Amino acid sequence: QVQLVESGGGSVQAGGSLKLSCTAAEHIFRRCEMGWYRQAPQKDRELVSKFSTDGTTTYKDSVKGRFTISRDNDKNMLYLQMSSLKTEDTALYYCGALCAWGGYWSQGTQVTVSS
Repeated sequence: QVQLVESGGGSVQAGGSLKLSCTAAEHIFRRCEMGWYRQAPQKDRELVSKFSTDGTTTYKDSVKGRFTISRDNDKNMLYLQMSSLKTEDTALYYCGALCAWGGYWSQGTQVTVSS
């Protein structure tokens, strides 16, 4: 059973913007740490931004001021607004949930930024 489904992504020129969306099962969205991760070719998956369970947000240093994570608690939706995109932001982006009982990943969506 798919627990996280994301949408968005695509190709954009450097300096452009994209928005990712992720819908989660309610019990996951409300009880787990929700975040965005990415994996570039031949690199490890890395945290981009997340909401901790206490509501605080964390950002990877290189995306601070350019990316904004947000959530709609009524719709169980997680978002990542990406602006001023750079070629180094090119990666496969995942929505992830870290729960007390385990973790979940979305299917991943490609973000490609061209110069």
